[in-house]
Amino acid sequence: MIQKLISNIQKTNAPVVVGLDPMLGFIPEHIKNNAFAEFGETLEGAAKAVWQFNRAIVDAVCDLIPAVKPQIAMYEQFGIPGLRAFQRTVDYCRKKNLVVIGDVKRGDIGSTSAAYAAAHLGRVQVGEKLLTPFGEDFATVNPYLGSDGIQPFLDVCREQKKGLFILVKTSNPSSGEFQDRLVDGRPLYELVGEKVAQWADSCMGENYSYVGAVVGATYPEMGRVLRKIMPKSYILVPGYGAQGGKAKDLVPYFNEDGLGAIVNSSRGIIAAYRQEKYASFGEAHFAEASRQAVADMIADINGALGH
Repeated sequence: MIQKLISNIQKTNAPVVVGLDPMLGFIPEHIKNNAFAEFGETLEGAAKAVWQFNRAIVDAVCDLIPAVKPQIAMYEQFGIPGLRAFQRTVDYCRKKNLVVIGDVKRGDIGSTSAAYAAAHLGRVQVGEKLLTPFGEDFATVNPYLGSDGIQPFLDVCREQKKGLFILVKTSNPSSGEFQDRLVDGRPLYELVGEKVAQWADSCMGENYSYVGAVVGATYPEMGRVLRKIMPKSYILVPGYGAQGGKAKDLVPYFNEDGLGAIVNSSRGIIAAYRQEKYASFGEAHFAEASRQAVADMIADINGALGH
């Protein structure tokens, strides 16, 4: 799947991923009203609004981007109906030939980790059949339980040619409480990065590994160090735009071949119509505002990279 991601990036000339993190506050009133008219102010109504919102945005931007990243918590909050909306979103995006990065941040040990891996990247045995549950192409994984929490995901990646993005240095302000702590004189995130590089070597595609890393855009100097530590890993970079990361900060995350990183924006894209810059589109044309925000993001990042 890493080869498809790279191919999609090269075809679109867009090293970006749109985060499909739909909160009800982002969804225009006319979509919510239609959903509530059908299902009432229920979990089903909320899930229907989420699905309609997602579909409109995907339709508007799918020809511009290589990948999407639905954050599962934004769907789980609406219970089983929300998970159905998550599944519909994954299936729809794959039909549009988009790579789907399931932002699920799973991490456990033994059979539990194996079950998570099967649910999101692999298949599960039901009687005599092997069935695909959610069917994402990549999943985000938390490594802080150690190798036995990662190994089941590596096994599934090799079997199914799927991919991982392992949390190394996250973009949130308090990430340093643990990730920056010194261990034998070095920050913990560097040691995690070295472990990711080892896992990456064991699960290679052509030039890049199926095992990538998450490194926040808000820490470009750390990104520069981690790029060298993990030369064969694609880096998923959250924190652009709404969280303060700027295009010039992203240059160290890329390799000399112009590849090696993909930059996420979530509410900066899906809620673009609420920004002053895109207010002229109006709420009724929220998807068109998202399309323009994607085009502007691509131009901004490619400009910083000199493309």
